[in-house]
Amino acid sequence: MTESAVAATVKLLNARLGPAPAIAVILGSGWGPLADLVANATTVPYADLPAFPALAVGGHKGLLRVGELEHAGKHGHKRQRVAVLAGRKHAYETGDASGMQGAIQSLAAWGVKVLVQTNAAGSLEGHMPPGALMLINDHLNLVQRSPLFGVLGDDRFVDMSAAYDPALRAQALAAAQRAGATLHEGVYAWLMGPQFETPAEIRMCKLLGAQAVGMSTVPETILARHAGLRVLALSMMTNMAAGLSSEVLSHAHTLQVAQGAAQDAVALLAAVLTQLEV
Repeated sequence: MTESAVAATVKLLNARLGPAPAIAVILGSGWGPLADLVANATTVPYADLPAFPALAVGGHKGLLRVGELEHAGKHGHKRQRVAVLAGRKHAYETGDASGMQGAIQSLAAWGVKVLVQTNAAGSLEGHMPPGALMLINDHLNLVQRSPLFGVLGDDRFVDMSAAYDPALRAQALAAAQRAGATLHEGVYAWLMGPQFETPAEIRMCKLLGAQAVGMSTVPETILARHAGLRVLALSMMTNMAAGLSSEVLSHAHTLQVAQGAAQDAVALLAAVLTQLEV
């Protein structure tokens, strides 16, 4: 991604959307309805933003929406201005893990401080059935591919020891508790896809300490940390991983389950976002 494309994108963001909000959110499969909760919003298609990717996966609209998110809870109304990215470019589409590089660099240059990520994932734990939500506290880059290949300079050696910000995680867990919602916590394993994992691969992931598995999020976390953004990430379980149930896995099934779980997931995400102090 060229510096000129990022600069042009930031100029356009400032012109059409004004100053950057502190928080940007990437919506994965099943999390899309959050965008409809953003009030007083301005929407810009990714296609209008030179550094943003073209998307080609069902459920990922390719829209940037900026406005106010409001949540009414036991402790009163909370409001937060947010930038919502409806969709991401996945590494499995091209084999290149840097698909969201331009978008994330643009967000950071615009002035965003925190990147909140969401995804659909397969559960490796019986206590997290389809529909359960998990806060990611660490990840396994089992693909061992980086979106920073080809990046120059010493800042490419990014410290990943606290990739998922501990203070933000604590705030998210507290917000879930106040909302009376169950938010599990665990390690997310990234495998490339687009094929689903084999039962043997799932057994390997369990042995390595993962609680969930999916095909996204890790590249964007690396890019965000490289850009100086703090990261918070949540997974929605849409299936039990291969070999842990008799269901046949498919993308259509993932979207169907995600749609059924979306209302509770989005309500919790809205509660978390409006209560984050960044």
